[in-house]
Amino acid sequence: MATKVLKRQPLNWLDNTYLPTLFTGLWITSRHFFFNFAIQTLHLFGLMKHIRGSVTYQYPEEQRPLSKRLRTRHRLTQREDGSPRCVACMMCETICPARCINIVATEHPDPNIEKMPKSFDLDLGKCVYCGFCVEVCPEDAIRMDTQILDTAAYSRQQMQLDMTELLHPRSTHLYKTHKQGQPAER
Repeated sequence: MATKVLKRQPLNWLDNTYLPTLFTGLWITSRHFFFNFAIQTLHLFGLMKHIRGSVTYQYPEEQRPLSKRLRTRHRLTQREDGSPRCVACMMCETICPARCINIVATEHPDPNIEKMPKSFDLDLGKCVYCGFCVEVCPEDAIRMDTQILDTAAYSRQQMQLDMTELLHPRSTHLYKTHKQGQPAER
């Protein structure tokens, strides 16, 4: 097997000084600065409000737009009767590289459905948000589309989500954090 050796072109005097690259970087930075400065000045006078001047988002007052494909906090989907869609096949628990999912199965009252989870626990402190659990689920029972990014907690126990928190992800986790008497701001 032959290896092809490519000869590198020698740099000329101007390229050795790196001045063209330096001035190109300064030009790009200056262009962004003066464009944002002009737009922000016009915003002060109530003009050009439809043009966004800077790329800074004033979090938490202004939320950054998220992609629909972004993997955020997990949720369990429900059937029409309110029971979880999960059939406790253990595929998500098996494929999880972080071993953060723990399922205990029980019999489903409906004879057409073989099993259902008695408990479905997920430890967000261990989760790497790989999305394997979503891809492998045959029933489309687990999803990562809640658009919840704030997964911080004051203790490891608060990072462990049970089945009720996974079925209702928006309300329960925030209520649980403030219910325990922890300060809202630090």
